[in-house]
Amino acid sequence: MGSFRGHLVPGTLFLLVGMWHVWCSIVRYVSNPKSFRVSVWNPVPGFDGRLKYLELYVIAIGGFIDLCIEFLYSTHLKIIVDGVLNPSHMNNFEHSGMLLMFFIFGVITLLSEKTRFLPLPEGALAFIASAAFTTEFLLFYFHSTTHKGLEGYYHLILVLLIGLCILSTIAGALVPTSFPIDLCSGIAITLQGLWFYQTAFTLYGPMMPEGCWLDKNEITCRSMEHEVYGELLANFQLFVQVLGVVVAVVGSYIYMETRFDRSTLMDSRAPDDGQE
Repeated sequence: MGSFRGHLVPGTLFLLVGMWHVWCSIVRYVSNPKSFRVSVWNPVPGFDGRLKYLELYVIAIGGFIDLCIEFLYSTHLKIIVDGVLNPSHMNNFEHSGMLLMFFIFGVITLLSEKTRFLPLPEGALAFIASAAFTTEFLLFYFHSTTHKGLEGYYHLILVLLIGLCILSTIAGALVPTSFPIDLCSGIAITLQGLWFYQTAFTLYGPMMPEGCWLDKNEITCRSMEHEVYGELLANFQLFVQVLGVVVAVVGSYIYMETRFDRSTLMDSRAPDDGQE
């Protein structure tokens, strides 16, 4: 069983990174469609380059802090008991493994971009990111806690969103000039962050469906009808989030179109002479 803060922290990280990815993908495409390339991370412009690698620092430092919370704080440093991993904190150890992968991705990408020690192409970085998402997918699919009922339904939706992150990230490495794939990757990460928030507020916060409650680290519903109602409510919540993200993406695209000269955009999208 998780907790409110345990879902809120990773949700915040995914939401921030996902929204930034969506915005940068739109900006890069609208500004110059012909030279567009899929990017697994996006630099922050301005400020004399001092914030260029902010996204990577957010991933690496945020993942490391959350890793320390799961592995050190939540376990109260009682990691080994009677010569084995503390069975009371297996969930924390599993979450730590997932967070470690995102921390590794952030560090490797920083080394690749800022130093000469580990020069990697964009496609290789994308596959490392997909490995981190795959670790997360396996964590929530084969969880030590048996997710059943309403809790299991919310985590099933989360697993599907993580799967979309994996597919879009790998596809970006294989088709590095596709704007839809790059945009889909940002949308999937954003939705994953939003669903972490939704899970936190629904299962561990004030939005628990009527007839269900949190009892001894388990979600209990008064009847099957109440459980089904909770699952239908989860479907509606997902629909609202998807609709909201799509509206935000379309609005961002329209806004960026108005920021660039129309004739310049038409020239950049026109085929080269002799290619017709």
